[in-house]
Amino acid sequence: MSDPMRPRASLRTAVVWEVLKDALDRKVKAAGSDALDVLDTGGGTGNFAVPVARLGHRVTVVDPSPNALFALERRAAEAGVADRVRGVQGDIHGLFDVVERGGYDAVLCHGVLEYVDDPAEGVRNAVDALRPSGTLSLLAAGLGGAVLARALAGHFTEARHALTDPAGRWGEGDPVPRRFTADQLTELVGKAGVEVGAVHGVRVFADLVPGALVDTEPGALDALLRLEVAAAELPAFHSVATQLHVLGEKQEPVER
Repeated sequence: MSDPMRPRASLRTAVVWEVLKDALDRKVKAAGSDALDVLDTGGGTGNFAVPVARLGHRVTVVDPSPNALFALERRAAEAGVADRVRGVQGDIHGLFDVVERGGYDAVLCHGVLEYVDDPAEGVRNAVDALRPSGTLSLLAAGLGGAVLARALAGHFTEARHALTDPAGRWGEGDPVPRRFTADQLTELVGKAGVEVGAVHGVRVFADLVPGALVDTEPGALDALLRLEVAAAELPAFHSVATQLHVLGEKQEPVER
C-alpha cells in the first residue's frame, strides 16, 4: 500500500533533491571518490540525509532535537544505511562544538536560516564546515510565496504586512520567524565566500494547487512535478516561490 503522504512529500522535495543529487554526482567525479563526507545542519529526521546515504555517502546530521535524532536513527536503520548516518545534537551557531571545521565535501543547510538569530553567522559556519571547493546547498523560506498565499486566502492586510516587514512576517501568528528574497540569500552566500551556481524556486505552484486535485486527478501529480522542475530555474518565478534553493561552491581565499 502506498504512503498517502508521499505525493505531497514529493512535491516539497523533488526539485531540491534532483539539483542536490546532480551536484553530489559531479562532486564524486571531480573528487575521484565514490563516497563523500556530507553535513546536514538541521537535518531532523533525515528527509535528505537518508537518501544521500543511500547514494553511498557518509552523512553527519546536526539537529537540536533529541526526538528528531532518534527518528533519524530508526529511519536510517530501516533504510539499511545506519553505518553511513551519524546524528549529533547541536545547532548551526555552535556547529564547531560538535563537528570538524573544514571537514566536509558538501553541507546542507535546509530550513535553518529562518529560525536563527543571525542568518549571516549561520551561513558563515556552514561554509566554514566545507573543504575547499565544497558544495553548499541552502534552502530557506521565500518572501513572495508567503505574500501570494496570504493574498489568495483573502488575507490582504497580512499579505501587505509581509511585504513591508523586515523579516517578511505577515503578523504575530506567523509561524515562520524570517523569510528571504533570492537577492538576500545570494548576498549572504556571496559574503561567506561561496560562488553561486544556481538559484531555484521551490514549491512555486504546489502550495497553491488544491490537494484533492493532485491526489485524485490521474496524472496530475506527475504533470505538476514536471511544471515545478520547468519553472524552478526561471528567475521570474523566484519571487513567488514558497522556498528558495541556492547551490554554490566554496571559493579559495585570494592571496594578497
